[in-house]
Amino acid sequence: MGCVAWSLTVWARAYCDAGYDAGGRFELNFLLPLVVGAEALVGLVAQAIGRRLVLRAPTAVRASLPTLLVVVATVWLAWWFFATRGTLDGYPGDSGLCPVSNVPPPWPDWIPA
Repeated sequence: MGCVAWSLTVWARAYCDAGYDAGGRFELNFLLPLVVGAEALVGLVAQAIGRRLVLRAPTAVRASLPTLLVVVATVWLAWWFFATRGTLDGYPGDSGLCPVSNVPPPWPDWIPA
């Protein structure tokens, strides 16, 4: 999931040409191992919390709650990374394809960025 979040962020910056100069690409390449590591850490913590919460729960809850917590935590962290690093609000984009918010038009309106 960390690689997906990073790829989505790179795509948004390249599409809008906002923060995709040499320094911006260096920043994104520097952040790749941090994002993947953070995603892994969040997944492990969410799984541990989920297992602790369901010690005496029924089998269906014991099997599904840790997985659900891992999915929710990793998706939230990926969305947060895209929203903060992928859409640089107010950064002057040169492509002319994006509005001032630098949220690419193909991005769904129902997902906040």
